[in-house]
Amino acid sequence: QVQLVESGGGLVQAGGSLRLSCTASQWTFATFHMGWFRQAPGQEREFVAAVSVSGDPTVYADSVKGRFTISTDNAKHIMYLQMNNLKPEDTAVYYCAAGQLLTYSHLESKWWGQGTQVTVSS
Repeated sequence: QVQLVESGGGLVQAGGSLRLSCTASQWTFATFHMGWFRQAPGQEREFVAAVSVSGDPTVYADSVKGRFTISTDNAKHIMYLQMNNLKPEDTAVYYCAAGQLLTYSHLESKWWGQGTQVTVSS
């Protein structure tokens, strides 16, 4: 069973930073590609970033390239999303995800966390 638990969301002013965390089992980190998605009110869930099960490569949506960084600490079974220079349009519920297919632009996810709210004020 794959269980993903996010934390680290909150309210931040534009230009600020937040770091999201996703915890899962050692087996999950050793088996699946991992990533982040987000869903803003009234919009569809969209891909944000992903990392291969081997740790390389990493893949980002164009909208976050240069501002967000995805990383994993396999010893602690934690995945991070460091978000810098946040913009109001980054406001959304952010979901941790795991899947078996990673492309150059997307992660096909089968498992999801419960989500954590990120709100960026202008």
